[in-house]
Amino acid sequence: MRTVTGAWDLLAQGLASAGEPDQLLPARQQMAFTLGFHIILVPFGVALTALMLIANHRGLRRGDADAMLLARRWSKVAAVLFAVGAITGTVLSFELGILWPGLMRGYGPAFGFPFAIEGLFFFLEAIFVSLYIYGWDRLSPWAHFWTGVPVALSSIGGAAAVIAANSWMNQPGGFTMRDGTIVAVQPAEVFFNGAFLWEFLHMLLAAYIVAGFAVASVYAVGMLRGRTSRYHRTGFLIGFVTAAVALPLQVLVGDTIARYVYQAEPAKFAAIEMLPDTGTHVPETLGGVLVDGKVRYGLPVPDMASLLAGFHPSTEIKGLDAIPADVRPSDRIVSTVHLAFDVMVGLSFALLALAVWFAWLWWRRRPLDRQRWFLRCCAVSGLAAVACLESGWVVTEVGRQPWTVVGHLLTRDAVTTQGNLWPFFGSVVVIYAAVGAGAVTVLLSMKRRWRAEGDDSVDVPYGPRTGPQPVGARAGTEE
Repeated sequence: MRTVTGAWDLLAQGLASAGEPDQLLPARQQMAFTLGFHIILVPFGVALTALMLIANHRGLRRGDADAMLLARRWSKVAAVLFAVGAITGTVLSFELGILWPGLMRGYGPAFGFPFAIEGLFFFLEAIFVSLYIYGWDRLSPWAHFWTGVPVALSSIGGAAAVIAANSWMNQPGGFTMRDGTIVAVQPAEVFFNGAFLWEFLHMLLAAYIVAGFAVASVYAVGMLRGRTSRYHRTGFLIGFVTAAVALPLQVLVGDTIARYVYQAEPAKFAAIEMLPDTGTHVPETLGGVLVDGKVRYGLPVPDMASLLAGFHPSTEIKGLDAIPADVRPSDRIVSTVHLAFDVMVGLSFALLALAVWFAWLWWRRRPLDRQRWFLRCCAVSGLAAVACLESGWVVTEVGRQPWTVVGHLLTRDAVTTQGNLWPFFGSVVVIYAAVGAGAVTVLLSMKRRWRAEGDDSVDVPYGPRTGPQPVGARAGTEE
């Protein structure tokens, strides 16, 4: 994981407003595209390595050859995605300076500090990824396992550093400014800003949910196609159970964050609730858009927003009318934030229902390979989790607009005013398409090779290689 910046609001912009720099729209579009691409890779950098270690530990503790083979193969997938993430993250790093010189020139001493920390974690992660991959068949079993632990820990540290930078833009602090220039920085206050803790927990849990469901969806497809070996069931269960455990925690964290945003970021909360006017007994509007300052086509749930915000229907919520007109988000931005929030919450509860379904099947001891509709839902759960992740970032980033650094720096003042950025944007799209196609090609070639090798034709590292296997083991091929 390399960088995160506040530019998702490009999704909310159709045309640049009058008086804004010509470079604003392409700069936003480029940052939206590159960040939207990169953010998909982040959960695999943070959580796939943890799933790999879970499988590795199970293999060592229980003499489970299936789990060991999963760990080895997942480590290769993690290495490919780490390399792609490094490329896309590096591009994002350069874009910060090229597209947003107003941010880096004016607030770089504070904003840049978390990225310096992230760089240290990135290199630490790269070193131990190399050691772990190289260590198969070369290190003793437990020594090799422990080389993987710093990979998981450093990826979490890197994610924390990037979230610190992003949350700082939502709740800036820890710096002293004089005559428009930062003259002093308090690093701890910058890193551990007011929004850091909840944003970090939210993203960390999201990483495990996305990676877990993505892994489970691969093996669910295999089981639907008749590959019901113990190898496939183990791969499915490690991914699905991890995501299912994280989901209820994510719901609790998300509920807490909503009330935090209500108190600390009233403008963002007004956009989430699509609330034109300050008031009490505010309904929770499902769907709909804001047109000419009026809510259209939404389904209101009476008093629900006030109840969720303050546990009482008379809780007052500040509306868009409480925001000064010159920094009030447009109807299009508000509609984007509101709809993204609805998608995020809706998909989260759909995935939670899937986890409950799994718990019921487990309690009733129903064989998973016979639950066709359950497996079909699991097969699309990975895509649903990614869509939920993307929607959450739209809420976070578009909801901050028109600010880049809330209360200090408007996005239109942060953007470069030099040159035509559209050709630059086009070049980046071509590069990312090539990188993405290359990554997919490599992963598919690995899949084909593993399927040809099968589950029991390959000696797993440092055993078990022979001996009795549990009933049902080695009865299929790799997905």
